[in-house]
Amino acid sequence: MKCVVTGGSGFLASHVADELVKQGHEVTILDKKKSKYLNHKQKFIYGDIKKKHKLLNILKKKDILFHFAAISDIGESIKSPRDTVITNILATVDLLEICMKYKIKRFIFASTIYVNSEEGAFYKSSKRSAENFIEEYSKIKNLKFTILRFGSIFGERSELNNGVKKILTHALKKKEVRYYGSRNTMRNYISVQNAAKLTVKCIQKKYENKHVEITGRSKIKIYKLLKIVKDELNISKPIIFDKKPHLGHYINEPNTYKFKKGEKLYINSELEFKEDLQKYLKSLRKTIKK
Repeated sequence: MKCVVTGGSGFLASHVADELVKQGHEVTILDKKKSKYLNHKQKFIYGDIKKKHKLLNILKKKDILFHFAAISDIGESIKSPRDTVITNILATVDLLEICMKYKIKRFIFASTIYVNSEEGAFYKSSKRSAENFIEEYSKIKNLKFTILRFGSIFGERSELNNGVKKILTHALKKKEVRYYGSRNTMRNYISVQNAAKLTVKCIQKKYENKHVEITGRSKIKIYKLLKIVKDELNISKPIIFDKKPHLGHYINEPNTYKFKKGEKLYINSELEFKEDLQKYLKSLRKTIKK
């Protein structure tokens, strides 16, 4: 397959690009910054997904789009809600239009398990909205898609805002194990290499028009992770928990979103509809006669 990976210089997406090459696919990476991990079998194009006119030729004669480019940090989304909307929603819709124009065989979208959570701030809201647009493009325009909802990923090439990297980096530098969040935190951790393999697996026909969760098999208590780090680094100090709330992050269960029904409000007259319709019809007649 001829594949394009937006945001392909980033943490997970760069591993996906590598996995695609391993499996014999042709890979073009589109990103605002050049990948440090680019290999000779990958083509790189400088590009910003917010500039639609520059994306048109990139997707021409391609088969699959892996769309990873996004504002993906919850903290950044809280600081920049408008930029989050432009990058995560509007640019995604532009890409959907281009995919329809060039008859892309599959739009594979990097989403998050936060879409079904009460947490996740504007990041969650933007990904939920983007998912809705993708689903409607499928219904109305017959776009073929796969939505991937990623959980907690760790491993090489991660940024400093990655949860596991924060813990490990602090422990290595300060010789103490500290966690900024609740001691009751639990996550389904998955390595980036395994997440990349599962992502590429979703090219298969059986994942067409599906929503797929890519997470670790089992929930891991944060204390267990911290204890492993403590033991591996022979740190004698007790584990430190920062009691400040970790804004926008769930503690142990992401699937907490409940649809909010509106409260119904009525005018009490039973004749309301007929009388109002008659009034409107009378008014409209005068307008049309003129």
